[in-house]
Amino acid sequence: MALHLIDKLAVEDEGEGDAVVCVHGLGGSSNTWTPLMGALAGHRVLRLDMPGSARSAGVSGPITIERLAEAVLSVCGRLGITRAHLLGHSMGTIVCQHVAAAQPKLVRSLALFGPLIAPAEAARATMRTRAAKARGEGLGGMQEIAQALMHAATAAETRQRQPAAAAFVRESLMRQDPEAYARSCECLAAAQPAELARIAAPVLLVTGDEDSVAPPQNVRAMAEKLVHAKGGVRVVVLGRCGHWTPVERPEDCARELRAFLSSQR
Repeated sequence: MALHLIDKLAVEDEGEGDAVVCVHGLGGSSNTWTPLMGALAGHRVLRLDMPGSARSAGVSGPITIERLAEAVLSVCGRLGITRAHLLGHSMGTIVCQHVAAAQPKLVRSLALFGPLIAPAEAARATMRTRAAKARGEGLGGMQEIAQALMHAATAAETRQRQPAAAAFVRESLMRQDPEAYARSCECLAAAQPAELARIAAPVLLVTGDEDSVAPPQNVRAMAEKLVHAKGGVRVVVLGRCGHWTPVERPEDCARELRAFLSSQR
C-alpha cells in the first residue's frame, strides 16, 4: 500500500487492476471502506480522507460539495486515473453523483451506500446546529455528537450484537477535528443535488431498513430519477441495518458490491 499526500489530502493506494475510488461520508475516513476491501480484490483501490476529515482535516477555507468533487477529480488526475468505479457513503454519495454528472467518461459505475440526493430542510437545520456545537464546544462537543450519532445512526441490533461496529462509528466521529468537522457539517447543510439525468453509469444503491438519513422509500425514489443509468439501477435494502451500512453489514455489502463490480467487466 502506498500513501500519497495530494494537495494536503491523504490518499491510500492499494492493489492493481481497474480503479476504484472510495469517498467516505461526514464523520468518516478511509477506514469506512476497510470492511469491504476483500470485495475489491483485483482492483486498484484509492481511499481518500476527504478535505476536512481525518488525516486531511488541515485543509483551509470553506468546504463545499463542489470542492470535494474537485478533490476527487484532482486525485484521479494526479494518479493517472482516467476510468474508475466510484464508491460513496452518505455525504460521499452526493460527491460521487456530482462527479458522475460532471465527468461521465471518468465514471464506470457508482456503488452508493446510505445514498441521498441532498438533505431535507430539517436535516440542514440539524447540520448547522451540530456545526455550532462542534465549533463552540470542541472535543467535549465532539464526544457528545459521537455518542448521540452512534445511537441515532446505527441499528439497534448493531449496538446490541456488534459492539465493535458501534464503537467504530463512535471512534470515527470522536476523532474528527472539531473545527474541520463543523465545516463539513456546513458543507452538507448547503449541499445541492447533482443533475441526476446526466448520470450514465450503472448504479448500485444500498441502504438499511433502519436508516433515517437514507430511508428505503427515499432511495427507491432516487432510483427512479436515474433515468439514463446504462445497465440500470439496483436497490438493496438490508434488514436490521442503520446508516453505516459498510460497517454494520459488511458481509452483505461485500456480496452486493462484488456481484455489482463483476457485472461491469
